[in-house]
Amino acid sequence: MQHDEVIWQVINQGFCSFKVKTATQTFCRNEYNVTGLCSRQSCPLANSRYATVREKDGVCYLYMKTIERAHSPAKMWEKIKLSKNYEKALEQIDKNLIYWPNFIIHKCKQRYTKIVQYLIRMRKLRLKTSKKLVTINKKVERREKTREKKALVAAQLENAIEKELLERLQKGTYGDIYNIPSSAFENVLDKEEIEEEEEEEEEEEEEEEEPEFVAEDEVDVSDLSDIEDLQADELEQESESEAEEEQEQEKPFQRRKGRKTKVEIEYEQETEPKRAKIKV
Repeated sequence: MQHDEVIWQVINQGFCSFKVKTATQTFCRNEYNVTGLCSRQSCPLANSRYATVREKDGVCYLYMKTIERAHSPAKMWEKIKLSKNYEKALEQIDKNLIYWPNFIIHKCKQRYTKIVQYLIRMRKLRLKTSKKLVTINKKVERREKTREKKALVAAQLENAIEKELLERLQKGTYGDIYNIPSSAFENVLDKEEIEEEEEEEEEEEEEEEEPEFVAEDEVDVSDLSDIEDLQADELEQESESEAEEEQEQEKPFQRRKGRKTKVEIEYEQETEPKRAKIKV
């Protein structure tokens, strides 16, 4: 026989592994507890007639415990699947708990509504796009980078070896001694033909872009004025460059500070046939 009062006195006054005490209230961690509080009415161990609602994979179930199944703990809880429709599920709770205490019926309905509400919120959150935090392992990243570098080096070596072999095949160094597959050789020839075609197309485009000569009749007055302006600018630039060159040539002949230079000037007179020299 199960004595509910004795069990409750032991749990309340003694030790209970599901009890959690806080500064304001005591809670119960038992998964079959309806309210989550440690009290006489809501304790699943101290009540031989008890009911609760639980959720598993989005489906709600009604669990019922009776005194007739107390001798087999494995079959103590009877499980009933509740409908997805809210009103039908409440009707099922009323039907199965028809002669049970009103406290348990009310708390089961309250628990079921709470479970339905958080299932709806979960569905809404799944539909929304949200950021996902992913952990990064630095060791794995470092290992992958080293592997990539090694793979690139190996690929470059393979390409260099392939080019060297193809050049030797083109030159005919091997002759007909080795049975080398001609697929790689043909691929290289195809690539060379494609490159030659691209070069020819580029040359044709450059030839098309060369300037065309225009007849005198087709030239406008504005074009002629622009050409004249360009010629004038070129002449000014040439004159400025010549003046700068002359100044650079005259610089070494300029007087230095603290020194006097002598200059001789010769001139001729019409009346006198002789030349006179003047020293400065």
